Amino acid sequence: MGNLLYAVAVILVILWAIGFLAYNAGGLIHILLVIALIAVILRVISGQKVA
Repeated sequence: MGNLLYAVAVILVILWAIGFLAYNAGGLIHILLVIALIAVILRVISGQKVA
């Protein structure tokens, strides 16, 4: 579960970066960033290590 959460966070950050640089889609991109940050924060709080 932890690795999946980390993978989703990384994918969302990459999608945010692509969207911000290429499409500048506004609110949707920032929602993706917030979701990715929440996933990373939850992983840090839970104390799980990256495999």
